[in-house]
Amino acid sequence: MTHDTQHNTPDFAGNPDAAADGVRLQKVLAGAGVASRRVSEDLITSGRVRVNGKVVTELGRRVHPESDQVAVDNVAVQLDTTRRYLMLNKPVGVVSSMQDESGRPDLREFTDQFEERLFNVGRLDAQTSGLLILTNDGDLAHVLAHPSFGVSKTYIAKVEGRVSAQTVGKLQSGIELDDGPIQADKARILASPPGDGFSMVELSLHSGRNRIVRRMLGAVGHPVVDLVRRQFGPLNLGTLRQGAVRELTREELGALLTVSRSAPTPNRDAALANAAEEAHNNDEQQPDTDR
Repeated sequence: MTHDTQHNTPDFAGNPDAAADGVRLQKVLAGAGVASRRVSEDLITSGRVRVNGKVVTELGRRVHPESDQVAVDNVAVQLDTTRRYLMLNKPVGVVSSMQDESGRPDLREFTDQFEERLFNVGRLDAQTSGLLILTNDGDLAHVLAHPSFGVSKTYIAKVEGRVSAQTVGKLQSGIELDDGPIQADKARILASPPGDGFSMVELSLHSGRNRIVRRMLGAVGHPVVDLVRRQFGPLNLGTLRQGAVRELTREELGALLTVSRSAPTPNRDAALANAAEEAHNNDEQQPDTDR
């Protein structure tokens, strides 16, 4: 992701009127890396750009990057170039904390190269590997991590024993755990050889409860041997090697922002406030929890 500082605030510097009126939409789109200013003008006049949900076709339209929401072809655009979004394939043995008080390996080794103060979206327990999002966008992080917004995560688990179709049906219809009922959004068998060996199961769910995947599979008689998160919302781990970190592509970021802005909830503002409070309260209390 390229950070083109010349597009950040030039319309505001030394020009109070520009601050009040905003920045021309085509300039904002070019600064966000969507396209050149000329191509951005074509996108606007052809009706492919929305501002706060409404189609804009006039080239004179001005927006405020810090508050307005812009989408091109129904894919959200991040206008704030101070935000950073990373994908990490977290290795086994690393705790999901920016600073572990017990001295265990934490996420700092993957974020020290960046100037921004980054934090992780949700958590993976130390023995779970896979996709972890690192960002400095607090609102996005709360939407993605909080179960009330319904953003699904997909895991692949190696488990003990042969998993049957009946067991998969039970996971999808719902089971009872110590802290209440739970059901998978989706579940399927990837491999289930005969005998008492190991099976591979794919599980998707949006719950954020502590070690929920391990507890669900353990409850149906198949303890987890190895667990990896392959997908988070629209993001897929792909071929990113374990221990590697990279910035999201513009397409990935657009898909992620689109999901976060359209995530359903009865009271979005209240849910965001609750999620922020929970994240603050749990940050140091549970440094090694999640799936």
